[in-house]
Amino acid sequence: MSRLERKNMIEYIERMKGISHHEMLYMTDADIEYIYETIYFKEQIAE
Repeated sequence: MSRLERKNMIEYIERMKGISHHEMLYMTDADIEYIYETIYFKEQIAE
């Protein structure tokens, strides 16, 4: 995952879930990607 992808995912998670940037600093790329995909797919189903 590129730095830009990670940054964009973190910003999306912050907006949608209210998880702070500080809480995600030590998460792995896999953790961030899992949270992002979970939120994203739930939003797609809701639409």
